[in-house]
Amino acid sequence: MTKTALITGVTGQDGYYLSRFLLQKGYRVVGLILPQRQSSLAKLGSLVNKLEIYAVDLSDSRVLSGLLEQVQPQEIYHLAAPSFVPDSWNDPLATLDVIAGTTTRLLMAIRQAGLATRFYQASSSEMFGQVERSPQDENTPFRPLNPYATAKLHAHWTMVHYRQRYGLFACSGILYNHESPRRPTQFVSRKVCLAAAAIKLGISDRLEIGNLEAKRDWGYAGDYVESMWQMLQQEKPEDYVIGTGKLHSVKELVATAFECVGLDWTRYVVVNPNLVRSDEHFLLAANSKKAKQKLQWQPQLSFDNLLEKMVLKDLERLQNGTIVTSVKS
Repeated sequence: MTKTALITGVTGQDGYYLSRFLLQKGYRVVGLILPQRQSSLAKLGSLVNKLEIYAVDLSDSRVLSGLLEQVQPQEIYHLAAPSFVPDSWNDPLATLDVIAGTTTRLLMAIRQAGLATRFYQASSSEMFGQVERSPQDENTPFRPLNPYATAKLHAHWTMVHYRQRYGLFACSGILYNHESPRRPTQFVSRKVCLAAAAIKLGISDRLEIGNLEAKRDWGYAGDYVESMWQMLQQEKPEDYVIGTGKLHSVKELVATAFECVGLDWTRYVVVNPNLVRSDEHFLLAANSKKAKQKLQWQPQLSFDNLLEKMVLKDLERLQNGTIVTSVKS
C-alpha cells in the first residue's frame, strides 16, 4: 500500500528536500500552503508536478480537520513556521500562533478524526537558548531567548502532552542549523555564499557581516530531513537532537566560502556592529548520540563541501541571471 505523507511548509527549504526524499521512497506526498503564498510554489520547480497541493488556512481548525479526513495521511511532517529568528521580535503574538497554534490545531485534528497518523514536530535548537554546558542532548534544560524559540517550545510541549495524554504517535526533531543552496538570503550562511559568488563575478565588492566570532553547529538540510522520516518509522515515538556536534565560527564560514572561489575574504569583509544579534549564543552544539544509536542517522555532507555546494550554485544562478539580490547587508 502506498503511504501518504502530508507536509506543511512544503515550499520551504526542508519541505523541498523532504518531499524529494519521500517521493523517492514511493510516497504520495500532499503539501499544504497558505492561500496567499501560492506564488511560492515556483520554488519547488519541477517537483511541484509530483505533489498534491492544497491551499489551506492553517488557522482554521475546521478546515484542517476536514482535510485530514479527506487525505487520510499515515504521516504528517509539520514544518510550517517563520524560520528567520530575528523577525519574531517584530510580531511575537503572530509568531506564537503560527508556530504553537498550528501545531495544536493539527494535533487536535488528528485526534478528532480518529486517525493513527504519525506526527513529526519541527523543533529547534533555539529552544535551548542560554545553555550552561555544551553539547546539548535530549535532557538539556530549555531556556529560550527569543519569541521564536518560546513559540517552538510551546509547540514542543503541546506535542509531548498529546503523546502522553492521548497516546498519539508524535515526536519532535530538535534540529540545529541546517543549510543548503535553497536557504533564503537573509540567513548568514546563504548571505555569505551569495556574496562570495557575487564578488567573484564583479557584481559586488564587499560583504557586511555582524559578529565574526559567533559560532554555529551547521549541517546540510538534505541530510537532516532523512532523520525526520526515520523518527516516524520507529516502534515508539521519541524526541531526538539532530546536528553535527561541530562548532564553526562565522569567520570560518566566511573564509571557507571565499576560498571556494579563490578569494581572500579579508579584502572584502566589513564588520557592521548593527548586524550583531542581541540574543546571540555561542555554545549551541548537538549531541546526537541517541539519533546515531536508535535511528542509525549520521550527517553525510561536511561543512566544507556544504559551503562549496552553496557557493557554486549561487555562481551558477548569478551567471544565468536567475537571482538578483542585494548582498551587502
